[in-house]
Amino acid sequence: MNTRLPTPDKDAIALLPPFERVDLDRITLVCTGVQARQAQTQLVKASAWGFDTESKPTFKVGEQSDGPHVLQLSTAERAWVFQLHDPECRAVAAELLALPGTVKAGFGLGDDRKRIVQKLGIEPQGIVELNAVFHQRGYRKDMGVKGAVAVLFNQRFIKSKKAATSNWANERLSESQLVYAANDAYAAIRVWQALGLAV
Repeated sequence: MNTRLPTPDKDAIALLPPFERVDLDRITLVCTGVQARQAQTQLVKASAWGFDTESKPTFKVGEQSDGPHVLQLSTAERAWVFQLHDPECRAVAAELLALPGTVKAGFGLGDDRKRIVQKLGIEPQGIVELNAVFHQRGYRKDMGVKGAVAVLFNQRFIKSKKAATSNWANERLSESQLVYAANDAYAAIRVWQALGLAV
């Protein structure tokens, strides 16, 4: 197929109705080993998850991030936001990401994968880079979550710049951080399903 499909630009996306996000009542914050095991019990029932990570931003030249500090996994019903300070919580997060046979779908995952290998000591399994799927289907420009939601749902995905560049290594995450993190993973699983890739 040689046709190159267009990606809507920022101005076109700005005119679209908003994408319905997952709100706090469907977001579970996971900080401890016990909470992580409870989340694991729920997550393993699904065959695919939306997936993303967040790391504290670095602002100085040569400064290395010790992220990821947060891992987000989502089904189409609920999202879990794992804080990776607690060693037990980190261990369960590593188990989930190393789990074979479960798809972990997201956007721009190359950097996430490298950081996960460094921090958690595992090679994540079942990673699906959604941008690559769009390329295979004839979209010439790189596709992020905003473009994908516009193309598939004709809706506008809202991302807070303030939350994006906030300190993800904080002991306590704000509500806006939770909503931001959860919805990156939630949108990814919705895009995965809409592409007809569900297993």
